[in-house]
Amino acid sequence: MMFLVLITQSGPEWDASKTMEEQSDWDAHATFMDNLVDEGFLVLGGPLTNRRTAHAIEAESEEAIRATFARDPWSKTHLEIASIEPWTIRLDGRSVQPA
Repeated sequence: MMFLVLITQSGPEWDASKTMEEQSDWDAHATFMDNLVDEGFLVLGGPLTNRRTAHAIEAESEEAIRATFARDPWSKTHLEIASIEPWTIRLDGRSVQPA
């Protein structure tokens, strides 16, 4: 397994006049994403500026990510994959315990 960074951008059905939670099919998309977190596939994720999102994913390959996100109810409607890049993590403060 390796970490990859997935960047998505808003798709053709994204309504810029609405919040994320007001978009059509929000509940189905949110459930799908929550399940990815529960499975350990999606490690970190959230919106960036300019209607894009970034996700840190632990997966075997770019193809595995594309296959998984193809099942997202928002795939190609509200979100489109902009890029997937391998991420070499050299610093990880999550394992450091406070003094």
